[in-house]
Amino acid sequence: MKSNPIHNHNNRRDNLMRMLIVSLCLAMLAAGCASMQSGGATAERQDVLYSCNCGPDCKCNTLSTKAGNCTCGEALKWGHVLKVEGSEAILCQCAEGCACGGLDAKDPTKCLCGTPVKRVDMAGTGIYYCNCGGSCHCNTVSDKPGECKCGMKLKKT
Repeated sequence: MKSNPIHNHNNRRDNLMRMLIVSLCLAMLAAGCASMQSGGATAERQDVLYSCNCGPDCKCNTLSTKAGNCTCGEALKWGHVLKVEGSEAILCQCAEGCACGGLDAKDPTKCLCGTPVKRVDMAGTGIYYCNCGGSCHCNTVSDKPGECKCGMKLKKT
């Protein structure tokens, strides 16, 4: 008994389609995994500020959205913005990568992880920030103009 050439052609076509679909799915999975590894959480954060950590007597007020040294020569300390009031940012500086969600309701001098907060004046630093009204909780800071995640235009200090 001879095989039907039309039936064999359909089987080959079906097999090719299956292989193509599996290949596309694997490619999308690999691309997704690669983007998760290369674009870590710190690369995407828009609430990170580095500030002078020389102590209360220092008046250099160095702030940056990138790691580096302050004008005093000391390493800037990592922090993330908990809240912006006017041009003043309230920072949590407990541990790099911290993502606590705000101020302690019982003690507003501490963040939710229990660390004392640091207040820094962004005025005159050239940092752009969201101040979408009164006491902003968007916490977006940038070294260049743009839009906040709430849709407002970032304001330059």
